[in-house]
Amino acid sequence: MGDPGLVIIGAGFAGIGMAIKLKEAGYHDFVILEKAAELGGTWRDNTYPGCACDIPSHMYSYSFELNPGWSRMFAPQQEIWDYLRACADKYGITRHIRYGRQVTALDYDDARRGWSVTTDDGTTMRTNAIVSAIGALHIPKFPDIPGRETFRGPAFHSAEWDHSADLTGKRVAVIGTGASAVQFVPRIAPLAGRLTVFQRTPPWIHPKPDLPFSPATRRILRLPGLARTVRDGLYWALEARGMGFAADPRLMKPLRRLALDHLGAQVPDPDLRRRLTPGYLIGCKRILFSSDFYPALTRENVELVTEGVTEIRPHSIVDAAGAEHPADVIVYGTGFRVVDTLADQHIVGRDGLKIQDAWRDGVQAYYGIATSGFPNLFFLLGPNTGLGHNSVVFMIESQVRYVVNCLRLLSRTRARALDVRPGAQRAFNRRLRRRLDPLVWNAGCDSWYLDEHGVNRTIWPGFTFEYWARTRKVRPGAYELIY
Repeated sequence: MGDPGLVIIGAGFAGIGMAIKLKEAGYHDFVILEKAAELGGTWRDNTYPGCACDIPSHMYSYSFELNPGWSRMFAPQQEIWDYLRACADKYGITRHIRYGRQVTALDYDDARRGWSVTTDDGTTMRTNAIVSAIGALHIPKFPDIPGRETFRGPAFHSAEWDHSADLTGKRVAVIGTGASAVQFVPRIAPLAGRLTVFQRTPPWIHPKPDLPFSPATRRILRLPGLARTVRDGLYWALEARGMGFAADPRLMKPLRRLALDHLGAQVPDPDLRRRLTPGYLIGCKRILFSSDFYPALTRENVELVTEGVTEIRPHSIVDAAGAEHPADVIVYGTGFRVVDTLADQHIVGRDGLKIQDAWRDGVQAYYGIATSGFPNLFFLLGPNTGLGHNSVVFMIESQVRYVVNCLRLLSRTRARALDVRPGAQRAFNRRLRRRLDPLVWNAGCDSWYLDEHGVNRTIWPGFTFEYWARTRKVRPGAYELIY
């Protein structure tokens, strides 16, 4: 087989969605390079107990491939993974995937006006364009705690769950109380002999309106247009939640009230309630959804520790107050490396420009998709396209359509490549910062949305329909066409 015209990196929601729309547009000359042995991305890797979506399932799916058969309002991991595999099979994507191919280097050739893609087995392929669909939530982040490697028992990250570790009757320590921990803590609390949960910052938590869909409901949802109507209703309900995010932090008051009422109803003990009450503006960090996390913390065998962890010993964890907590197993619920996902990559663009130099002052891209100096390199879920209020799959679809339109522009003009103009990228980022910086995410909390300088490089500051509208058409003037 010859070199492909386009390479997609990653076979998760973004990569599969990109491939489907390429085929639909008549582009069949592409491959997907996937580092693992199966497709699915986040939904393949995260198999921890209780792993599920925290956006309603009917919204967390492709708009062109609705699934009336979801078993619950918030689908579990296995179901989402099955859905993705079914989409890849249905649209003939599977044969384009090359498994076990970790991309190690991307190099632009100025003379050839094309890219070389090197994988970990030492092979290099040439291509005209690259779509990076590597996602943000796939590189586990471990805390920098002295003595971490001295621990004698099983110790693993929630994203790399060790199913061979039997937690029954054991003293289990959980470090972190983020989106994954609020899902797995309620599942392991009844198993563990003693569960110690180490919390650095309490999250704001809303009740999770999760309910099973009966067979009758699922049959009804198969009626023409009904699943679409449900999806549209969910979309606008989630956008309405975005008012406080996208318009004015003062509009977050009802969301704060809902979270405090939920906490008050589920945690009767005033001391525990005080330690679980966040001291920062709601929405500054990701709002979590759970109706069973707080009850798990009130169990007899569960202890919440809010002093920081200062040391890990072979059989225990020491907190900042000097107390030693015995542990047989440690589970790290400490999230992912998000902002610096791309910073470690070997990506060299025009005139030998390294991506690290292009982003010396911070990660940025034009609409999160294109970066000046890197022609025909497109990012899906790139900088500042994450969300705090709606489904990221909606953003992926907007970006996929934009990339297809860029490829159409190349076909129409017979140009070899397009490169976003530095001025267009600067102007976009000025507008972005002006909009983003006064909003809730910069309200003084430390979150994974921010880079090391405290600048939000993750979140889109507006409504998703604004992003959809602005990426509907490619503005040729924003790009330099390379012939």
